Amino acid sequence: MKRRKFVQSLLVAPAAPVAVAAAQQQTTTPQQQPAPQPNTPARQVPQQPQGVPKLAVVQPDVVSETDQRFFSADQFAVLEKLGNVLMPPLKGKPGASEAHAPEFLDFLLSVSPADRQRLYGNGLDGLNAQAKKQFHKPFAELDSTQVDAIIRPLLVARPWPQELPSDPMKNFMAQVHEDLRTATTNSREWANTASPSGQRGRGFNRSVGYYWHPIDPVVRG
Repeated sequence: MKRRKFVQSLLVAPAAPVAVAAAQQQTTTPQQQPAPQPNTPARQVPQQPQGVPKLAVVQPDVVSETDQRFFSADQFAVLEKLGNVLMPPLKGKPGASEAHAPEFLDFLLSVSPADRQRLYGNGLDGLNAQAKKQFHKPFAELDSTQVDAIIRPLLVARPWPQELPSDPMKNFMAQVHEDLRTATTNSREWANTASPSGQRGRGFNRSVGYYWHPIDPVVRG
């Protein structure tokens, strides 16, 4: 009986040091940390953008004069005179000069095909030459009666707008008349005279309130 108890004590005795050693190992071994996750863009804290000041911008032709691009000084003076005669102010609407139509056409011709540039150059020079020959002064200095005497024979009726006269000067007068009218009625100044109620017109006047900028113009051949 005593021997049995002795054997049992031998089997139990080594277990205590082993348990103590295991406990000590757990206290001395650092706990395993989770593996660091990669610093991917999805885990980064988004940085707030710095305040960007907003600058007030305006259209350049609102605050500055349009530079002369294509016509000479004498040619541009003839074009301005034609604008005053062919498209004067009427019924509260601005004329070609008030709508800066000559300046727009000067820009338009600077990017037009060569044959159209020649048509305008020869036409304006021809009117100036005729004025000096007939009245001994430049076309820009003529009065309304003298201007009428020169341009009236060149203004011919056309059954269709596409049918331009074969005579170079009559061809020029037909096109410059149409271009001055189109540039005037599509200007900012013309749009500003729209109805205060903001109602748009009907038919051919449905575009009231819109106007052109001299950027990438549509060039007709």
